[in-house]
Amino acid sequence: MTAAQTEMDAEKLREQFYNATITELRKPHDDLMVLRVRPDWPIPAFEPGQYTVLGLGAWEPRLPGTQPERDEGPPSRLIRRAYSISCPLLDDAGRLVTVDELDFLEFYVALVRRSVERPPALTPRLFTRRPGDRLYCGNRIRGTYTLRHVRPQDTVVFAATGTGEAPHNAMIAQLLKRGHRPPIVAVTSVRYRRDLAYLQTHRRLQELFDNYRYLPLTTREPENLDPSHPRFVGKRHLQDYFESGAFERDAGITLDPRNTHVFLCGNPQMVGAPVPGPDGKKVFPAPKGMVQVLTERGFNIDRPNAPGNIHFERFW
Repeated sequence: MTAAQTEMDAEKLREQFYNATITELRKPHDDLMVLRVRPDWPIPAFEPGQYTVLGLGAWEPRLPGTQPERDEGPPSRLIRRAYSISCPLLDDAGRLVTVDELDFLEFYVALVRRSVERPPALTPRLFTRRPGDRLYCGNRIRGTYTLRHVRPQDTVVFAATGTGEAPHNAMIAQLLKRGHRPPIVAVTSVRYRRDLAYLQTHRRLQELFDNYRYLPLTTREPENLDPSHPRFVGKRHLQDYFESGAFERDAGITLDPRNTHVFLCGNPQMVGAPVPGPDGKKVFPAPKGMVQVLTERGFNIDRPNAPGNIHFERFW
């Protein structure tokens, strides 16, 4: 089969499967992107914090330098993955904007170059895309990671690792838009400062809203690794940051389970959700994660039949 025939087949598959267009794509660096997708269909009303699915065909090229793929199935298959819907927070004029005001869906995606279990399938393809390219977008938006239990008098804390702050961006915009007055604090832990794609936007939000605070943490900058550094702080993992009391000091709030909701999104080790033990009882994993840190402070996991004030979403 010639290259021209292969491309003709790929174009037919794109017409068959793809239903959305990338309208804008911003890369803070080679392994991180913020992309905006406009579906061919009207975007339904949805709650900030929810997710949908993005997909590309296995026939699409992979980014050079990523882990080679094994034989994973027919090249005509569609590769899909769920992503939380983010929010730009501010529009081009610098005004607060919420997801229901947009005609696109925004996503915050990190490139997975290698994986131990199996070669990553979607992001090595997604990172070859450009504005104007087509892709698949799920037409159902779902999820229970929302603000439904937050009361007007509650303090709200959002804690994330990396791109886990995507759903938090949408929820923060919603809270600020509806005039939420108690403290709203977002804290994000990343390896390097360059991994904070929304940093300047959050800093601007702090200037606009006196009840909003953004706390960026890193784990691999010189001040995290070099004890001789004049500003040495060590690796700033969320679990340690909260357990030590440093979060409350920096945020200027008290973690009071009577009037505080905490939202956790990101690495499962950071979340540290309990798992069934040998006797059927729930046990916390080691090392200690955020859920255990919070439950030791009197917080409770939010469950379908028992509303609580710890809410979490995991990457995998």
